Amino acid sequence: MAAPNKPRIVIVGSGWAGFYLAENIDLNAYSITLISPRRTSAYTPLLASAAVGLFNFYLAEEPVRSKSRSALRFIKANVLDVNFQTKTCCCAPAFEEDPRLANDEFDVEYDYLILAPGCMPNTFDTPGVAENAIFIKNVSDAMRVRKTLFDLLEKASLPNVSPERARELLHIAIVGGGPTGIELTAELDDLCQDELRYTYPLVAQYVSISVYDVAPHILSAYDNKLHEYAASQLERRHIDVAPNTRIERVDDQALYIKDKGRVPYGMLIWATGNKHVPLLDQIDVKLSQRGLKRVLTDDHLRVFQNGDIGQVHDGVFALGDAADVEGASLPTTAEVAVQKAQYLVQNFNALAKSRAKKPAGSPPPPQQPPPSELSSTTATANAPAESSTAFSSPFAYSQKQLVSYIGAHDGVIAGKGPNHEGWTGRSAWLAWRSGSLMWNRNWRSRVVIVFTWVLNRVWGKEIARM
Repeated sequence: MAAPNKPRIVIVGSGWAGFYLAENIDLNAYSITLISPRRTSAYTPLLASAAVGLFNFYLAEEPVRSKSRSALRFIKANVLDVNFQTKTCCCAPAFEEDPRLANDEFDVEYDYLILAPGCMPNTFDTPGVAENAIFIKNVSDAMRVRKTLFDLLEKASLPNVSPERARELLHIAIVGGGPTGIELTAELDDLCQDELRYTYPLVAQYVSISVYDVAPHILSAYDNKLHEYAASQLERRHIDVAPNTRIERVDDQALYIKDKGRVPYGMLIWATGNKHVPLLDQIDVKLSQRGLKRVLTDDHLRVFQNGDIGQVHDGVFALGDAADVEGASLPTTAEVAVQKAQYLVQNFNALAKSRAKKPAGSPPPPQQPPPSELSSTTATANAPAESSTAFSSPFAYSQKQLVSYIGAHDGVIAGKGPNHEGWTGRSAWLAWRSGSLMWNRNWRSRVVIVFTWVLNRVWGKEIARM
């Protein structure tokens, strides 16, 4: 049981934001509970590399529970609703293999609530997608990509399979021309060129990859020169890039595309974007009205109440893909989530230090409501009353350059400004590879990843021997 004098922080979600908070907020000062349906946090930029055997799957995720953070309480559950008046979260156990447990709902109390539930894949209500597509959100998805690919190669290698059928089985359809879809395309194409043509010499020639996107071009976050370069390089390697494509429905063997008709596939990967989680429809918060539905916060990441302009919920914060600072329209990227998490960690830890410096015998702060600097009722609250540093400054996002891999040791890097053309080529690939490595925050795992890369260069990727 938590010590009664420790403020209780409940974190909802174990993604980039939630995991960073759980790992770095001072456990000596706060009683922290993390609630999530997943007991691991995926390093999403590493999933494509893990799927094609550049390193072991376990290196692309981190467990929430750890020996060094044993005081952290983890609850494997979904948060169904939040009562902001009683400061309780209504939860249901999250175990797919035992769905009856979801009926055993329970409440978790908090003093501070940090909402970081993330998002779910957006199928745009396309019939058949949820049943037949693979979504690249976690290590389980990456494992499914690898297994499906090898099953298809073995099916195509059967002696009674015709070349026409082999081409259908080995057509990989990737829907989504953003960084996730393009980087997975690049890694799969590299695998085909470097490994599969030797390990599956009779059928590797039938492997094809297509990229479909409803947008006019792929990698739309980049300027015209860079996304045109990326498209031309992919097409030069015989990857079918199909922008302006509308997929009307999907079954277990084919896509049905407007103006093109039935297109057979063996594996369908859906990487088109995000949709808000059901929790956001239940809780009493202000939500964005255009595009992705997100919880709106002030520039101190405090959650606005629904309907009342300027009113924020007592001791409630939001960050990650499910939240946005009102008026900022920040992208739903790991970089934004981590920077917001760093902001909250610094300020919560600074607040704890300011309390620790209070002279002995001074009255303890009231448990209800939480300290005034975090429970101000307006977005224009003054600086903290207890500390000159904790939450005295608003959150400020620092945009880093976009980097994407497009295969064959080539990549694109966005320019530093509107008049900068950016970079392409091997230097961009090296920047992407080193940058993706640094997303893994475990130094032991980083060393193992680099060591595995060296082994791959000498003996080939692990995927070729599975």
